[in-house]
Amino acid sequence: MSSFFENTQKFIEDAVRITHISGDILTRLEKPDKVLEFEISTGSGQKLQAWRVQHNNTLGPYKGGIRYHPDSNLDEVKALASLMTLKTSLAELPFGGAKGAVKVDPRKLSSQELEELSRAYIRAIWQEIGLDKDIPAPDVGTTPQIMDWMTDEYSKLVGKWSPATFTGKSIDKGGSCGRDIATGFGGYVILREFLNLQPITYNLKFETVAVQGFGNVGANIAKILYEKGFKIVAISDSKGALHEEDGIDIKKVLDVKERTGLIDRAKCYAVSEERLASGTPCREFTNDDLLQMPVDILIPAALEDVINGKNAEKIGAKVILEMANGPVTPEAEKILTERGIEVLPDILANSGGVVGSYFEWIQNKKREQWSEDEVLAKIDEKLTEAFREVQKIKEERNIAWRLASYVRAITRVAEAIME
Repeated sequence: MSSFFENTQKFIEDAVRITHISGDILTRLEKPDKVLEFEISTGSGQKLQAWRVQHNNTLGPYKGGIRYHPDSNLDEVKALASLMTLKTSLAELPFGGAKGAVKVDPRKLSSQELEELSRAYIRAIWQEIGLDKDIPAPDVGTTPQIMDWMTDEYSKLVGKWSPATFTGKSIDKGGSCGRDIATGFGGYVILREFLNLQPITYNLKFETVAVQGFGNVGANIAKILYEKGFKIVAISDSKGALHEEDGIDIKKVLDVKERTGLIDRAKCYAVSEERLASGTPCREFTNDDLLQMPVDILIPAALEDVINGKNAEKIGAKVILEMANGPVTPEAEKILTERGIEVLPDILANSGGVVGSYFEWIQNKKREQWSEDEVLAKIDEKLTEAFREVQKIKEERNIAWRLASYVRAITRVAEAIME
């Protein structure tokens, strides 16, 4: 099976091929501008691998998150950095793409150890970042608190308070209202625009949804869709999946998770009053089972490569909304396309986070604080415009959503390189 990095390169090459962009520009898109690879020593004497990859800054300063994950590696960070270049281009933001990572399981670290690690990471890269140079943000395994520590450490090193160098911060440290739900909200906007293109008989009130992954992104889009009247019939986390045919009450799940930190599988989360009265827990099954459910909308919001050549024939959804990065492989996409299953790609579907970060950056630079409604309205406008630009290319060229998204994003970068 191809790696996530190889899959990302394949998608880029496919788009370059039909846009007739020169080989020199393809090289610029495939090869990052700079790779920082280093070790961080912890207080316990452990040495952790760490990276910051600055992919391309043709359209503006590098932009991208920092993740803490035990399976992180350089190829993954390179792939994620290149996706950031495409996301920022597609949303017409004045940014390029970057990504950082530390190979660590943050759940095994105390708060003090997390703080020490985060400050050490910034001490290693502080001369390479800045509000108009490279702007980090949270990612998998990192939080607003971690961004606050990083902002504080960077500010000490440069000798002045510098909130605009980081996004995804706590509100009281210069963060933006709405940034915590921006990725999930952006996914909803893209799905809404897609469904608006469908025949009028496509009744939104009865759409069934399965969400794989219940971290920040998965939980937020599940909550938003639930509040919009969609029926969430399955959710999952790292421990497995839950299924409720009549629909899951997402607010009840989130309430329990907020109080306990877990999805308590002994509880009943059914929307149905009759099912709720029975007290019988939702049916448990595997993440693989969830992916194959006959639902209208499947939302992979966890890991890359979960839909691949081995299971693409078994996918039961009508449309896939990629809220994770790279959950569908090129081999799988070909099979899904042949089966008539639409895929709304990551660089479009999950770009609400970086759009939200852009508006936080603007607020910091202007020393303003906008309301959540104002921020979400601006994200809605940005992503609706991006969707319609992609739709135009898709229809003109008769190509899939991903290819149209990549063509749009790559063309903007290529035109800027050639200027």
